Amino acid sequence: MALGALGQVHISVTDVDRSVRFYRDTLGLADLFTVPGQSMAFFQAGDVRLYLGVPETEEFRSRCVLYFRVDDIQAEAARLRDAGATVGDPQVVHRDGPTELWLAGLADPDGHHIVLMQERSTAP
Repeated sequence: MALGALGQVHISVTDVDRSVRFYRDTLGLADLFTVPGQSMAFFQAGDVRLYLGVPETEEFRSRCVLYFRVDDIQAEAARLRDAGATVGDPQVVHRDGPTELWLAGLADPDGHHIVLMQERSTAP
């Protein structure tokens, strides 16, 4: 047997409503649903579902770094700044033949690192 594609990632948060506003309004992710009466909200990020939740015990507290692919890192960094996020300047972090990898970072309200990534062709 082989594992299938990644389906869902849990992100521990301290305030679900605040995190919903950030992931929906600032990042612009598709808000799937919030579970009534529970501290759980779900978003779609490409083929992966993000589960924002307040963990019941420390054993289930997650710390993660999320990397989001973008088509234009400069434009996306500017859009997020306009939405109130503090975003680092995009930088080339790797060159490999005809490709450059660009990254720019920010953080969610609970301090999880979020990284924008763009692979650019260097071919003329």
